Amino acid sequence: MAVGPIRAEPEGPPPVAAAPADDMADGAIRPEAAEGGGVPETADPDPTDEPDAGVPLPTLEALLLTTHHPLTPARLVELLGAGTARSVRRAVDWLNALYERTGRSFRVEQVAGGYQILTLPEHADALRRLHQREVDAKLTKAALETLAIVAYKQPVLRADVEAIRGVACGEAIRGLMEKHLVKIAGRAEEPGRPILYGTTKRFLELFGLNDLRDLPKPEEFKPPGGGAA
Repeated sequence: MAVGPIRAEPEGPPPVAAAPADDMADGAIRPEAAEGGGVPETADPDPTDEPDAGVPLPTLEALLLTTHHPLTPARLVELLGAGTARSVRRAVDWLNALYERTGRSFRVEQVAGGYQILTLPEHADALRRLHQREVDAKLTKAALETLAIVAYKQPVLRADVEAIRGVACGEAIRGLMEKHLVKIAGRAEEPGRPILYGTTKRFLELFGLNDLRDLPKPEEFKPPGGGAA
């Protein structure tokens, strides 16, 4: 079973369109903008009409650009030393509207319960060519197949994974656990209490998923016209 395409991230932070100096010179959101009713409802925000007061947009953007792991709203509030979880969410919405208006190649996405800047899917082919060798070196075909089964069947026994693949999977599962992509999710209520396996938060981060419900649906892997003859 194939795994959906990885949303690759560039090796360095993507360039960010600079805001006019008179709009964001002090690095903070203007209080008067908060009186205007919050986040713009369209994807065409006025750069002078920023969201909630108290959230320094340049600093928020810098944190999201440089983090290697998703940051929750609560963690962002802590790092910023300002704002609330709600005002951070509104600031993220404003940034995304600005990115869309200016045609940027990335957005702030929800990943594993937090926020992280990721590139848009339409750039996946070019980025895959850039990063494919690194990805291939990290996950073999056997590891990817095993990981896909665990992801869709979890919590799952090793015996069930092996029944689907038709080969022993102990080594592949151990390798995935060493990479912190698979974890022990419990024990089955059957004789011997065999171990159940599931995916980790790191798995969500690597594949750009907010939670397991974002996994591609099995029918998406069927070729066009691949139904009943």
